[in-house]
Amino acid sequence: MVTAVPQSPAEAAATATRHPIYVAGEWEESDDLLPVTNPYDGSTVGVTFNATPDQVERAIVGAERAFKTMRGMPTYEKVALLRALAAEMKSRRDEVARTIALEAGKPIKDAEVETDRGVFTLETAAEEAKRIDGELIPLDLLPSSKGRFGVVRRFGIGPISGISPFNFPLNLALHKIAPALAAGNSIVLKPPSLDPLTMLLFAEMCDAAGVPKGAVSILPMSRELGDVLVEDDRFKLLSFTGSPDVGWKMKARAGKKQVVLELGGNAGVIVDEDADLEYAANRVKTGAFAYAGQVCISVQRVFVHEKVYAEFRDRLVEQTATIVSGDPLDRATDIGPMIDDKAAARTQEWIDVAVREGARVLIGGKAAGRFFQPTVIENADPASFVCSREAFAPLVTIFPVKSFGEAVARTNDSVYGLQAGVFTNNLERAMTAWERIEAGGVIVNDIPTYRIDHMPYGGVKDSGLSREGLRYAIEDMTEPRLMVMNRLESQAVTLD
Repeated sequence: MVTAVPQSPAEAAATATRHPIYVAGEWEESDDLLPVTNPYDGSTVGVTFNATPDQVERAIVGAERAFKTMRGMPTYEKVALLRALAAEMKSRRDEVARTIALEAGKPIKDAEVETDRGVFTLETAAEEAKRIDGELIPLDLLPSSKGRFGVVRRFGIGPISGISPFNFPLNLALHKIAPALAAGNSIVLKPPSLDPLTMLLFAEMCDAAGVPKGAVSILPMSRELGDVLVEDDRFKLLSFTGSPDVGWKMKARAGKKQVVLELGGNAGVIVDEDADLEYAANRVKTGAFAYAGQVCISVQRVFVHEKVYAEFRDRLVEQTATIVSGDPLDRATDIGPMIDDKAAARTQEWIDVAVREGARVLIGGKAAGRFFQPTVIENADPASFVCSREAFAPLVTIFPVKSFGEAVARTNDSVYGLQAGVFTNNLERAMTAWERIEAGGVIVNDIPTYRIDHMPYGGVKDSGLSREGLRYAIEDMTEPRLMVMNRLESQAVTLD
């Protein structure tokens, strides 16, 4: 029997598959290797490269050049291009999903869902490209404007910079690329350094589908070099998905360009006294623990009417106990590891502090390497980190409330406002929640973790600025331009 000798990180990187980066339609390497490791077992998934300043500059120049092509591209060609990208992704579904599972630690069944959503996002962008319309405005409202009318049409805004996060390495990036192409723009994307290989696979699809050179560049890069995407005035819009602390600082440095921020939150759920408790508990379990809680709209705070609190709590704990942790490639796995050791250690620290302050852990609460047990907490101080900050971890806090009004007020007691969920069979209370909850979306009889890719998605307060969702992103990525026509009486055609 031969015992294998473990490879050092350098040896593993040297023998791993190399993935060139996509610079204005060209495949290139650099001297700055970027190994990508599997969060589950630490193995090397592949090696790519951090872009150099020169490569970023050539990507920007390529985007400027490609914008001249994209803005003149007729609608039917943009539709065909996006459909071709969707077809490429559909044909490589298994490869894309496996890559997501390996580099992001996402359970394979969830990675397949993300891949299918990516296809849907591209297909929907193709449809929305057909619906970028304008309006006709009568201008002869004063005698001085006699014979005049206006036509408003939307035009692509120009080169776009995009920065996408690790938790949905495919679909959150496509929410920047797909509407950019549909609107007739070009884009330079910085994918996450922890799992960039998925979008480099997409770059291969761009090549195969015939995307004009320079219209899409996909460049892993250091955070310092990424400042160019924020500050360079040649970009007309910055689209960033990530943490609030980073996002708002970017906005302050972005200059005159438009900025779209999707920054996460600590989503609240209300469980009314007349709710279906078994259904609500099952959905909260899904919303709190999917992808180990590393979701911007993961359920973090649940406010339950005191009449049903004990029953809901027990059902949620019972449901949580059924969750299977393990290898992301095993179809029996419900949740895999957290993205890195730092994330698991931070979660443990936050929970330990909450317990010292009086919180009670009903189930879970412990880390084992990068795995963290699904955790349900009650009696936490609302000011503690597990309640007041974005945990981005498999934990949920639950609280009894005396009334629906109190639940709404406590949901709003947050610096965030991305989405909220409300379980109730009372239409008036559902309408009140919609009107009073300070969030970008209120999901009735489901969790705030619900999203379909054509709906408007984004938040208020510290959760962000503007909206994603194909049509809504296209509005930010285009600008209305007016043409005024003056019918000169001296040139009027006589029909007599």
